[in-house]
Amino acid sequence: MERMSGLDAGFYFADAPENPLHIASVTVFEGPAPSYGDLVRLIASKLPQVPRYRQRVRTVPLNLGRPVWVEDPHFQILYHVRHSAVPAPGSPEQLRNLAGRVLSQRLDPDKPLWEIWLVEGLEDGRWAAITKVHHCVVDGVGGIDLMTALFDLSPDTAPPERETERADSLKAVPPEPSQLSLLLDGVRGSVTEPLRHLSALPGAARHLGDARALRSFASGVPRTIGRLTRATTSSLTGSVGPHRRWLWEYATLDEIKKIRKAYGGTVNDVILAAVTRGFRDLLESRRELTGSTLVRTLVPVSVRGEDESGKVSNRVSGVLVNLPCGEESARRRLFLIRSQMDDLKRTHQANSGDAIARLAGFAPTLLALGSRAALKRSQPVVQTVVTNVPGPPFPLYVLGRRMVELYPYVPLGMGVRAAIAIFSYEGALTFGLTGDFDGMPDLEVLGHGIRAGFDELTKHSAEASAST
Repeated sequence: MERMSGLDAGFYFADAPENPLHIASVTVFEGPAPSYGDLVRLIASKLPQVPRYRQRVRTVPLNLGRPVWVEDPHFQILYHVRHSAVPAPGSPEQLRNLAGRVLSQRLDPDKPLWEIWLVEGLEDGRWAAITKVHHCVVDGVGGIDLMTALFDLSPDTAPPERETERADSLKAVPPEPSQLSLLLDGVRGSVTEPLRHLSALPGAARHLGDARALRSFASGVPRTIGRLTRATTSSLTGSVGPHRRWLWEYATLDEIKKIRKAYGGTVNDVILAAVTRGFRDLLESRRELTGSTLVRTLVPVSVRGEDESGKVSNRVSGVLVNLPCGEESARRRLFLIRSQMDDLKRTHQANSGDAIARLAGFAPTLLALGSRAALKRSQPVVQTVVTNVPGPPFPLYVLGRRMVELYPYVPLGMGVRAAIAIFSYEGALTFGLTGDFDGMPDLEVLGHGIRAGFDELTKHSAEASAST
């Protein structure tokens, strides 16, 4: 029995039928598709590497302690591995439509919180895997999840033996804890853990590095507050229903490198500048754009230490960045974003979010109530989320089939009606755009605007290079 962290518990409590909180991906492979049985055996052989995927969540009576992970005595892998198809030859739009329906459905909270769907029938003989895992299991920025464990570096890796699935089903499972033991352990933890965290507060500089970093953090707080108090647009937040729109766009690392060479900054700075163009086009089409329009985005940042690599849990914080959508100049938009990101990194602002998340477990009952309230209600601070997950520059394989594309999915929450996830692989970037079905009928405008943002910056960088 392992107790959730405060951040993981917040994600768990915030989940609701009208707003499921799983992260996901659609991964496309070269054909031919494996058999359902082969995929089940492969996944069964990898489960020992990710024991969390055989565990389910048990809550403490009256929420007097954070939920715990326990072995599921009735675990059945066939429930979690599903099989589907699109009418051949399946187009990208048909795959998106199927994925949109699958990703709109909430994971069963009484079972281990993950699913993998094998999808056949894609054009060119390809097949896909739709993977869902609850946000309380893994953060999507760091750590090992099941999909990572499934990948091979070579197409010649031998498939698992047929006996693997049967051996997995016969594994002995310890009995689940009683309600009384959960209650006693929760009460004990609610007393000891706050004391442990409070005793560590004098050493909080460990999360900020040293005294110099602590002073740097303090110096950046006024500027952070100033950014948060600037007015933003409001139509991007509001009521959110249970259905989702989902689409994707593309970019390449080569074009981003050319933009960086001309104007400096990081890959993430360039991505945020292109996203800014996307929201600019969206708000202009809604007749809401002015010269001072800002869209504030939450940018998740991994705070996982080197000693925490390989753990399946959430170790993620975030920074808030104002996207200057009202600025006409693409170069000026990039400069403004780069200046903000440089200041946030220089003053270690992401570490404050991590410290707050660590302290969030002090009052589990309030955490449960607060998480649900935060999810269901709109808020004026954040209008979108943009998360960038770097992937490998080399090919990956599953059952000897090469992965050719991966499209990420990020859930919605806190009244945010659109969110963006980016994944890089073999020199390409794919943008997964999630939108509330009713609140974002024009999600395509945002996607096309992001692509136009890269084209615009590429054109300007080429002109700048030609003039030097």
